[in-house]
Amino acid sequence: MSGIGANIKRLREDRGWSQGRLAREVCRLAGVSGEPIGRQEISRYETGKRTPREWLPFLAHALGVNVEDIKTLQGVPEPPMPTLADFLPAGNPLAPLRARTGRRIDSETVADLRQRVHGLRLADDVIAGGDLIRPALRELRVAVTLYREASYSQRVGRELLIQIGELAQITGWIASDAGQHEEAERIYRIGMSAARQAEDCTLAGNIAGSLAYQYSNTGREDEGIVLAQAAVHGAGSKAPAKARALYHDRVAWAHTKRGEAQLAMRALGEAAEALEEDSADNASPNYLYWVDAGELRVMESRVYTELRRPLRAVPLLRDVLSGYQATHTRELALYLSWLAVALADANEPEEAAHTAERIISLSSAVASERTAERVRVVLNRLEEFSDTPEVALVLTQHRA
Repeated sequence: MSGIGANIKRLREDRGWSQGRLAREVCRLAGVSGEPIGRQEISRYETGKRTPREWLPFLAHALGVNVEDIKTLQGVPEPPMPTLADFLPAGNPLAPLRARTGRRIDSETVADLRQRVHGLRLADDVIAGGDLIRPALRELRVAVTLYREASYSQRVGRELLIQIGELAQITGWIASDAGQHEEAERIYRIGMSAARQAEDCTLAGNIAGSLAYQYSNTGREDEGIVLAQAAVHGAGSKAPAKARALYHDRVAWAHTKRGEAQLAMRALGEAAEALEEDSADNASPNYLYWVDAGELRVMESRVYTELRRPLRAVPLLRDVLSGYQATHTRELALYLSWLAVALADANEPEEAAHTAERIISLSSAVASERTAERVRVVLNRLEEFSDTPEVALVLTQHRA
Protein backbone atom coordinates (compact mmCIF):
# COMPACT_ATOMS: atom_id res chain seq x y z
CA MET A 1 0.00 0.00 0.00
CA SER A 2 1.41 3.44 -0.96
CA GLY A 3 1.56 6.41 1.43
CA ILE A 4 -1.27 8.12 -0.47
CA GLY A 5 -3.30 4.92 -0.52
CA ALA A 6 -2.82 4.33 3.20
CA ASN A 7 -3.90 7.90 3.96
CA ILE A 8 -7.01 7.64 1.79
CA LYS A 9 -7.98 4.38 3.50
CA ARG A 10 -7.35 5.79 6.99
CA LEU A 11 -9.29 9.00 6.33
CA ARG A 12 -12.18 7.11 4.74
CA GLU A 13 -12.40 4.69 7.66
CA ASP A 14 -12.23 7.56 10.16
CA ARG A 15 -15.45 8.82 8.60
CA GLY A 16 -17.02 5.39 8.71
CA TRP A 17 -17.50 5.39 4.91
CA SER A 18 -17.41 2.45 2.55
CA GLN A 19 -15.32 2.66 -0.61
CA GLY A 20 -18.56 3.02 -2.58
CA ARG A 21 -19.66 5.97 -0.44
CA LEU A 22 -16.34 7.76 -0.99
CA ALA A 23 -16.58 7.14 -4.75
CA ARG A 24 -20.06 8.67 -4.85
CA GLU A 25 -18.92 11.73 -2.88
CA VAL A 26 -15.97 12.28 -5.23
CA CYS A 27 -18.22 12.10 -8.29
CA ARG A 28 -20.71 14.49 -6.69
CA LEU A 29 -18.04 17.05 -5.84
CA ALA A 30 -16.50 16.74 -9.31
CA GLY A 31 -19.93 17.35 -10.85
CA VAL A 32 -19.75 14.27 -13.06
CA SER A 33 -22.35 11.62 -13.78
CA GLY A 34 -22.06 7.93 -14.56
CA GLU A 35 -19.62 7.29 -11.71
CA PRO A 36 -16.29 7.35 -13.60
CA ILE A 37 -14.80 6.80 -10.15
CA GLY A 38 -16.33 3.69 -8.56
CA ARG A 39 -15.69 1.45 -5.56
CA GLN A 40 -13.09 -0.59 -7.43
CA GLU A 41 -11.16 2.54 -8.40
CA ILE A 42 -11.07 3.68 -4.76
CA SER A 43 -9.80 0.21 -3.85
CA ARG A 44 -7.02 0.53 -6.43
CA TYR A 45 -6.02 3.90 -4.98
CA GLU A 46 -5.93 2.49 -1.44
CA THR A 47 -3.85 -0.53 -2.39
CA GLY A 48 -1.42 1.58 -4.41
CA LYS A 49 -2.27 -0.05 -7.73
CA ARG A 50 -3.16 3.39 -9.09
CA THR A 51 -2.45 7.01 -8.15
CA PRO A 52 -5.41 9.46 -8.05
CA ARG A 53 -3.60 12.37 -9.77
CA GLU A 54 -6.40 14.61 -11.20
CA TRP A 55 -8.91 13.15 -8.76
CA LEU A 56 -6.76 13.96 -5.71
CA PRO A 57 -8.31 17.42 -5.00
CA PHE A 58 -11.81 15.94 -5.08
CA LEU A 59 -10.73 13.09 -2.79
CA ALA A 60 -9.25 15.60 -0.35
CA HIS A 61 -12.43 17.71 -0.45
CA ALA A 62 -14.63 14.65 0.16
CA LEU A 63 -12.46 13.54 3.08
CA GLY A 64 -12.36 17.05 4.59
CA VAL A 65 -8.58 17.52 4.38
CA ASN A 66 -5.98 19.31 2.27
CA VAL A 67 -4.25 17.59 -0.62
CA GLU A 68 -0.97 17.69 1.30
CA ASP A 69 -2.60 15.76 4.15
CA ILE A 70 -3.17 12.89 1.74
CA LYS A 71 0.31 13.10 0.23
CA THR A 72 2.15 13.18 3.57
CA LEU A 73 3.17 9.76 4.86
CA GLN A 74 1.72 9.06 8.32
CA GLY A 75 4.15 6.86 10.24
CA VAL A 76 5.79 3.72 8.94
CA PRO A 77 3.46 1.69 6.70
CA GLU A 78 2.70 -1.82 7.86
CA PRO A 79 4.04 -4.70 5.77
CA PRO A 80 1.48 -5.84 3.20
CA MET A 81 -0.79 -8.73 4.10
CA PRO A 82 -0.36 -11.86 2.00
CA THR A 83 -2.71 -12.45 -0.91
CA LEU A 84 -3.91 -15.59 -2.61
CA ALA A 85 -1.55 -14.89 -5.51
CA ASP A 86 1.33 -15.42 -3.09
CA PHE A 87 0.16 -18.95 -2.41
CA LEU A 88 -1.47 -20.29 -5.59
CA PRO A 89 -0.30 -20.87 -9.17
CA ALA A 90 -1.19 -18.42 -11.91
CA GLY A 91 -4.21 -19.02 -14.12
CA ASN A 92 -6.97 -21.39 -13.08
CA PRO A 93 -5.81 -22.76 -9.70
CA LEU A 94 -8.15 -25.74 -9.97
CA ALA A 95 -6.89 -26.89 -13.36
CA PRO A 96 -5.13 -30.26 -12.90
CA LEU A 97 -1.67 -30.59 -14.42
CA ARG A 98 -1.57 -32.62 -17.62
CA ALA A 99 0.90 -35.02 -16.14
CA ARG A 100 0.56 -35.46 -12.40
CA THR A 101 3.92 -36.27 -10.88
CA GLY A 102 2.92 -36.28 -7.21
CA ARG A 103 2.09 -39.20 -4.97
CA ARG A 104 -1.22 -41.04 -5.09
CA ILE A 105 -3.58 -40.03 -2.29
CA ASP A 106 -6.62 -41.74 -0.82
CA SER A 107 -9.55 -40.91 1.43
CA GLU A 108 -7.32 -40.94 4.50
CA THR A 109 -5.40 -37.93 3.16
CA VAL A 110 -8.65 -36.09 2.54
CA ALA A 111 -9.84 -37.00 6.05
CA ASP A 112 -6.69 -35.39 7.50
CA LEU A 113 -7.38 -32.26 5.46
CA ARG A 114 -11.00 -32.27 6.64
CA GLN A 115 -9.85 -32.21 10.27
CA ARG A 116 -7.49 -29.31 9.61
CA VAL A 117 -10.26 -27.35 7.88
CA HIS A 118 -12.58 -27.85 10.83
CA GLY A 119 -9.78 -26.88 13.19
CA LEU A 120 -9.42 -23.64 11.25
CA ARG A 121 -13.14 -22.96 11.70
CA LEU A 122 -12.89 -23.50 15.44
CA ALA A 123 -9.84 -21.24 15.58
CA ASP A 124 -11.83 -18.51 13.82
CA ASP A 125 -14.27 -18.56 16.74
CA VAL A 126 -11.57 -17.18 19.04
CA ILE A 127 -8.85 -15.71 16.78
CA ALA A 128 -9.37 -12.73 14.47
CA GLY A 129 -8.70 -12.62 10.74
CA GLY A 130 -5.50 -10.58 10.89
CA ASP A 131 -3.87 -13.34 12.93
CA LEU A 132 -5.33 -16.29 11.01
CA ILE A 133 -4.98 -15.21 7.39
CA ARG A 134 -1.48 -16.58 6.84
CA PRO A 135 -2.07 -20.14 8.13
CA ALA A 136 -5.42 -20.20 6.32
CA LEU A 137 -3.84 -19.32 2.99
CA ARG A 138 -1.13 -21.92 3.53
CA GLU A 139 -3.77 -24.60 4.06
CA LEU A 140 -5.56 -23.53 0.90
CA ARG A 141 -2.31 -23.71 -1.06
CA VAL A 142 -1.67 -27.24 0.21
CA ALA A 143 -5.17 -28.37 -0.76
CA VAL A 144 -5.03 -26.87 -4.24
CA THR A 145 -1.54 -28.29 -4.82
CA LEU A 146 -2.80 -31.75 -3.89
CA TYR A 147 -5.67 -31.43 -6.34
CA ARG A 148 -3.43 -30.26 -9.17
CA GLU A 149 -0.42 -32.50 -8.68
CA ALA A 150 -1.42 -35.72 -6.91
CA SER A 151 -3.13 -38.70 -8.47
CA TYR A 152 -6.35 -40.13 -7.03
CA SER A 153 -9.59 -41.89 -7.89
CA GLN A 154 -12.66 -40.01 -9.12
CA ARG A 155 -14.31 -40.37 -5.71
CA VAL A 156 -11.28 -39.04 -3.85
CA GLY A 157 -11.04 -36.18 -6.34
CA ARG A 158 -14.60 -35.14 -5.54
CA GLU A 159 -13.92 -35.35 -1.79
CA LEU A 160 -10.86 -33.19 -2.29
CA LEU A 161 -12.86 -30.59 -4.23
CA ILE A 162 -15.37 -30.43 -1.38
CA GLN A 163 -12.60 -29.76 1.13
CA ILE A 164 -11.16 -27.06 -1.12
CA GLY A 165 -14.63 -25.48 -1.20
CA GLU A 166 -14.99 -25.65 2.59
CA LEU A 167 -11.48 -24.33 3.07
CA ALA A 168 -12.12 -21.47 0.65
CA GLN A 169 -15.28 -20.51 2.55
CA ILE A 170 -13.55 -20.17 5.92
CA THR A 171 -10.41 -18.63 4.37
CA GLY A 172 -12.55 -16.08 2.52
CA TRP A 173 -14.34 -15.30 5.77
CA ILE A 174 -10.99 -14.82 7.52
CA ALA A 175 -9.68 -12.58 4.72
CA SER A 176 -12.85 -10.48 4.92
CA ASP A 177 -12.40 -10.12 8.67
CA ALA A 178 -8.86 -8.93 8.01
CA GLY A 179 -10.26 -6.23 5.71
CA GLN A 180 -9.02 -7.88 2.49
CA HIS A 181 -12.34 -7.76 0.68
CA GLU A 182 -11.11 -8.14 -2.89
CA GLU A 183 -8.92 -11.03 -1.81
CA ALA A 184 -11.83 -12.63 0.02
CA GLU A 185 -13.96 -12.40 -3.11
CA ARG A 186 -11.32 -14.18 -5.19
CA ILE A 187 -11.09 -16.93 -2.57
CA TYR A 188 -14.86 -17.31 -2.35
CA ARG A 189 -15.09 -17.67 -6.12
CA ILE A 190 -12.47 -20.44 -6.10
CA GLY A 191 -14.57 -22.17 -3.45
CA MET A 192 -17.78 -21.84 -5.46
CA SER A 193 -16.01 -23.26 -8.50
CA ALA A 194 -14.76 -26.24 -6.48
CA ALA A 195 -18.20 -26.85 -4.95
CA ARG A 196 -19.91 -26.74 -8.35
CA GLN A 197 -17.37 -29.15 -9.84
CA ALA A 198 -18.07 -31.48 -6.92
CA GLU A 199 -21.82 -31.00 -7.52
CA ASP A 200 -22.31 -29.98 -3.89
CA CYS A 201 -25.12 -27.42 -4.11
CA THR A 202 -25.33 -26.95 -0.34
CA LEU A 203 -21.68 -25.99 -0.10
CA ALA A 204 -21.89 -23.72 -3.14
CA GLY A 205 -24.84 -21.95 -1.54
CA ASN A 206 -22.97 -21.51 1.73
CA ILE A 207 -20.00 -19.90 -0.02
CA ALA A 208 -22.26 -17.71 -2.15
CA GLY A 209 -24.07 -16.58 0.99
CA SER A 210 -20.77 -15.62 2.61
CA LEU A 211 -19.82 -13.51 -0.40
CA ALA A 212 -23.32 -11.96 -0.46
CA TYR A 213 -22.86 -11.02 3.20
CA GLN A 214 -19.60 -9.28 2.36
CA TYR A 215 -21.23 -7.43 -0.54
CA SER A 216 -24.02 -6.22 1.74
CA ASN A 217 -21.50 -4.91 4.27
CA THR A 218 -19.21 -3.12 1.82
CA GLY A 219 -21.57 -0.87 -0.11
CA ARG A 220 -22.56 -3.42 -2.76
CA GLU A 221 -26.09 -4.00 -1.47
CA ASP A 222 -27.66 -4.70 -4.86
CA GLU A 223 -25.13 -7.43 -5.63
CA GLY A 224 -25.60 -8.77 -2.12
CA ILE A 225 -29.34 -9.32 -2.49
CA VAL A 226 -28.98 -10.93 -5.92
CA LEU A 227 -26.31 -13.38 -4.74
CA ALA A 228 -28.10 -14.16 -1.46
CA GLN A 229 -31.29 -14.98 -3.33
CA ALA A 230 -29.33 -17.08 -5.82
CA ALA A 231 -27.98 -19.15 -2.92
CA VAL A 232 -31.54 -19.84 -1.74
CA HIS A 233 -32.81 -20.83 -5.17
CA GLY A 234 -29.69 -22.73 -6.17
CA ALA A 235 -29.75 -25.12 -3.23
CA GLY A 236 -33.51 -25.71 -3.39
CA SER A 237 -35.85 -27.24 -0.86
CA LYS A 238 -33.76 -30.42 -0.54
CA ALA A 239 -30.89 -28.62 1.19
CA PRO A 240 -30.44 -29.37 4.91
CA ALA A 241 -32.59 -27.31 7.26
CA LYS A 242 -29.65 -25.42 8.79
CA ALA A 243 -28.35 -24.53 5.33
CA ARG A 244 -31.71 -23.14 4.23
CA ALA A 245 -31.99 -21.19 7.50
CA LEU A 246 -28.58 -19.63 6.89
CA TYR A 247 -29.42 -18.77 3.26
CA HIS A 248 -32.58 -16.95 4.36
CA ASP A 249 -30.58 -15.25 7.11
CA ARG A 250 -28.25 -13.79 4.48
CA VAL A 251 -31.24 -12.65 2.42
CA ALA A 252 -32.69 -10.93 5.50
CA TRP A 253 -29.45 -9.03 6.07
CA ALA A 254 -29.19 -8.04 2.41
CA HIS A 255 -32.72 -6.59 2.48
CA THR A 256 -31.91 -4.85 5.77
CA LYS A 257 -28.87 -3.10 4.28
CA ARG A 258 -31.14 -1.84 1.51
CA GLY A 259 -33.68 -0.60 4.06
CA GLU A 260 -36.35 -3.07 2.95
CA ALA A 261 -37.90 -3.83 6.33
CA GLN A 262 -40.86 -5.93 5.23
CA LEU A 263 -38.75 -8.18 3.01
CA ALA A 264 -36.15 -8.54 5.76
CA MET A 265 -38.80 -9.61 8.26
CA ARG A 266 -40.20 -12.12 5.80
CA ALA A 267 -36.77 -13.66 5.23
CA LEU A 268 -36.19 -13.90 9.00
CA GLY A 269 -39.47 -15.77 9.31
CA GLU A 270 -38.45 -18.17 6.53
CA ALA A 271 -35.12 -18.76 8.29
CA ALA A 272 -36.91 -19.66 11.53
CA GLU A 273 -39.32 -21.98 9.69
CA ALA A 274 -36.42 -23.75 7.97
CA LEU A 275 -34.55 -24.28 11.24
CA GLU A 276 -37.63 -25.84 12.85
CA GLU A 277 -37.30 -28.66 10.31
CA ASP A 278 -33.81 -29.54 11.54
CA SER A 279 -33.60 -33.12 12.79
CA ALA A 280 -31.26 -36.07 12.99
CA ASP A 281 -32.89 -37.46 9.86
CA ASN A 282 -31.94 -34.31 7.95
CA ALA A 283 -28.29 -34.07 8.95
CA SER A 284 -26.43 -30.86 8.17
CA PRO A 285 -22.76 -30.60 7.15
CA ASN A 286 -20.28 -30.10 9.99
CA TYR A 287 -19.46 -26.58 8.81
CA LEU A 288 -22.96 -25.45 9.87
CA TYR A 289 -22.37 -26.41 13.51
CA TRP A 290 -22.85 -22.79 14.61
CA VAL A 291 -26.27 -22.26 13.00
CA ASP A 292 -28.93 -22.52 15.72
CA ALA A 293 -31.85 -20.60 17.23
CA GLY A 294 -29.44 -18.35 19.13
CA GLU A 295 -27.70 -17.33 15.93
CA LEU A 296 -31.04 -16.45 14.35
CA ARG A 297 -31.86 -14.28 17.38
CA VAL A 298 -28.56 -12.48 16.86
CA MET A 299 -29.45 -11.71 13.26
CA GLU A 300 -32.97 -10.66 14.22
CA SER A 301 -31.59 -8.22 16.79
CA ARG A 302 -29.12 -6.80 14.29
CA VAL A 303 -31.88 -6.35 11.73
CA TYR A 304 -33.99 -4.45 14.24
CA THR A 305 -30.99 -2.27 15.13
CA GLU A 306 -30.23 -1.42 11.51
CA LEU A 307 -33.91 -0.63 10.91
CA ARG A 308 -33.89 1.73 13.92
CA ARG A 309 -36.28 -0.30 16.06
CA PRO A 310 -34.45 -0.20 19.40
CA LEU A 311 -37.38 -1.34 21.56
CA ARG A 312 -37.23 -4.68 19.76
CA ALA A 313 -33.45 -4.82 19.38
CA VAL A 314 -32.28 -4.05 22.93
CA PRO A 315 -34.08 -6.91 24.76
CA LEU A 316 -33.00 -9.41 22.10
CA LEU A 317 -29.37 -8.33 22.25
CA ARG A 318 -29.29 -8.39 26.03
CA ASP A 319 -30.74 -11.89 26.01
CA VAL A 320 -28.14 -13.09 23.50
CA LEU A 321 -25.23 -11.43 25.31
CA SER A 322 -26.26 -12.73 28.74
CA GLY A 323 -25.05 -16.21 27.87
CA TYR A 324 -22.34 -15.44 25.33
CA GLN A 325 -18.88 -16.95 25.73
CA ALA A 326 -16.26 -14.39 26.77
CA THR A 327 -13.61 -16.32 24.81
CA HIS A 328 -15.32 -15.32 21.54
CA THR A 329 -13.94 -11.81 21.84
CA ARG A 330 -14.59 -10.62 18.31
CA GLU A 331 -18.22 -11.71 18.20
CA LEU A 332 -18.81 -10.32 21.69
CA ALA A 333 -17.47 -6.93 20.56
CA LEU A 334 -19.57 -7.04 17.40
CA TYR A 335 -22.81 -7.86 19.20
CA LEU A 336 -22.11 -5.20 21.82
CA SER A 337 -21.66 -2.69 19.01
CA TRP A 338 -25.22 -3.26 17.83
CA LEU A 339 -26.42 -2.95 21.42
CA ALA A 340 -24.62 0.40 21.77
CA VAL A 341 -26.26 1.72 18.60
CA ALA A 342 -29.67 0.45 19.69
CA LEU A 343 -29.25 2.12 23.09
CA ALA A 344 -28.36 5.39 21.39
CA ASP A 345 -31.46 5.06 19.21
CA ALA A 346 -33.47 4.46 22.39
CA ASN A 347 -32.12 7.77 23.78
CA GLU A 348 -29.99 6.07 26.43
CA PRO A 349 -26.64 7.78 25.75
CA GLU A 350 -25.08 7.04 29.16
CA GLU A 351 -25.63 3.31 28.82
CA ALA A 352 -24.55 3.45 25.16
CA ALA A 353 -21.30 5.13 26.25
CA HIS A 354 -20.67 2.46 28.88
CA THR A 355 -21.21 -0.25 26.25
CA ALA A 356 -18.92 1.59 23.82
CA GLU A 357 -16.12 1.49 26.39
CA ARG A 358 -16.41 -2.30 26.53
CA ILE A 359 -16.37 -2.55 22.75
CA ILE A 360 -13.25 -0.41 22.42
CA SER A 361 -11.48 -2.43 25.10
CA LEU A 362 -12.38 -5.75 23.50
CA SER A 363 -11.62 -4.69 19.93
CA SER A 364 -8.16 -3.40 20.85
CA ALA A 365 -7.13 -7.00 21.52
CA VAL A 366 -8.23 -8.49 18.18
CA ALA A 367 -6.86 -8.00 14.66
CA SER A 368 -10.30 -7.71 13.08
CA GLU A 369 -11.36 -5.09 10.55
CA ARG A 370 -14.99 -5.97 11.31
CA THR A 371 -14.68 -4.86 14.92
CA ALA A 372 -12.64 -1.79 13.95
CA GLU A 373 -15.39 -0.76 11.53
CA ARG A 374 -18.08 -1.29 14.18
CA VAL A 375 -16.13 0.88 16.65
CA ARG A 376 -16.18 3.67 14.07
CA VAL A 377 -19.92 3.20 13.54
CA VAL A 378 -20.62 3.35 17.29
CA LEU A 379 -18.50 6.46 17.83
CA ASN A 380 -20.12 8.22 14.88
CA ARG A 381 -23.55 7.39 16.31
CA LEU A 382 -22.55 8.78 19.72
CA GLU A 383 -21.51 12.13 18.25
CA GLU A 384 -25.14 13.23 18.51
CA PHE A 385 -24.83 12.97 22.31
CA SER A 386 -21.43 14.64 22.67
CA ASP A 387 -22.86 17.02 25.28
CA THR A 388 -23.50 14.07 27.59
CA PRO A 389 -20.49 13.80 29.96
CA GLU A 390 -20.20 10.00 29.69
CA VAL A 391 -20.26 10.18 25.89
CA ALA A 392 -17.86 13.12 25.76
CA LEU A 393 -15.37 11.15 27.85
CA VAL A 394 -15.52 8.13 25.52
CA LEU A 395 -15.13 10.29 22.42
CA THR A 396 -12.23 12.25 23.90
CA GLN A 397 -10.38 9.15 25.11
CA HIS A 398 -10.77 7.39 21.77
CA ARG A 399 -9.55 10.38 19.79
CA ALA A 400 -6.53 10.62 22.10
